[in-house]
Amino acid sequence: MLIKNANIIYPDGIQKGSVRVVNDKITEINPTDMNDTHVIDAQGLYLSPGFIDIHIHGAGGRDTMEGTKEALNVIAKSIVKHGTTSFVPTTMTMDIPSIQKVVMLVHQMKHEKTDGANIIGVHLEGPFVNPDRLGAQNPEFVLEPSVAAIKKMIDGYESDVITVTLAPEMPGSTKLIQYLKNNGIHASMGHTMADYQTAINAIQDGVCHATHLYNAMTPFIHRNPGVVGAVFDSDITTEFIADGIHIEYAALRIALKQKGTDKIILITDAMMGCTMPEGIYELGGQPVRLKNGTAKLKDGTFAGTLLTLDEAIRNLSRETKYPLYKIVKMATYNPAQYCGISHKKGLIRKGYDADLVLFDKDISIKHVIVGGNY
Repeated sequence: MLIKNANIIYPDGIQKGSVRVVNDKITEINPTDMNDTHVIDAQGLYLSPGFIDIHIHGAGGRDTMEGTKEALNVIAKSIVKHGTTSFVPTTMTMDIPSIQKVVMLVHQMKHEKTDGANIIGVHLEGPFVNPDRLGAQNPEFVLEPSVAAIKKMIDGYESDVITVTLAPEMPGSTKLIQYLKNNGIHASMGHTMADYQTAINAIQDGVCHATHLYNAMTPFIHRNPGVVGAVFDSDITTEFIADGIHIEYAALRIALKQKGTDKIILITDAMMGCTMPEGIYELGGQPVRLKNGTAKLKDGTFAGTLLTLDEAIRNLSRETKYPLYKIVKMATYNPAQYCGISHKKGLIRKGYDADLVLFDKDISIKHVIVGGNY
């Protein structure tokens, strides 16, 4: 397959060119031989690495916590239409057997093809969260951080776990953070009431990321900088939801100035109502109403999003002055680096996986290629 006349997006700029794909790999950039049995004339469209979503609960009417191949496959099919070629199914605060079931399923499906986006690991969002900063997490299943509890969930599957979101101020968190670090798992601060110093201490202990910046964490106040202040005052990575609902765009612009585009990852935090019509759905076993572009619990608490990564890129392109290649990097190379797969995904480079997206100047997806399949 040859893709020609494309505006190729690299981490440091955009260049016109062509890309050859053989089987599931990128084999040449700007080949001299332009003959191929299958030629896609991009006609000036942008060619990007496939988007990677490291925090997503569901889409297409299905939820990760269902713990079935069918559910994850439907999610994969739903999001690939929006340019996401790899994703990290994300659990909720639920009972240990339910979380363990998802971890084991992800282990299996990492090595199988879906009908859409690749599965690259699992993110455990909870159950080690602060009951006073739950967001849409279920209070019934909150646990104090402990190595014994995490082992029940992931023992033998540590290499399949990308992230565990936890509240670092909770008793037992320090030992859990050290356990995660020793096993190559990202410990992320989230759903937390930690003050600035507690958050800084947790970073020194091994916390390396912050879950959905600004949301479900202590805010920045000039005499009490909170977790947001610790994120800004450290080199850890963070993620944010660029939907204009969970965070005002001014706050996103401030975060981008503080952290820079190398330290931020675009996520969706999407739930099963993503790509679906208005109605009643679920998140972590709790009913959620979709109305007017938002997903909320009965009490009005935000319960995930309806966002897709192409929309997030489009929003930032409109609401910031950053060049497109820097915005795209936050949905491609940065998450690939975070997940430890930047040697094969997240870039358009010879030898890399042929996960590619073609879109126009309005970030409207025209073609998606996963593993060389068009």
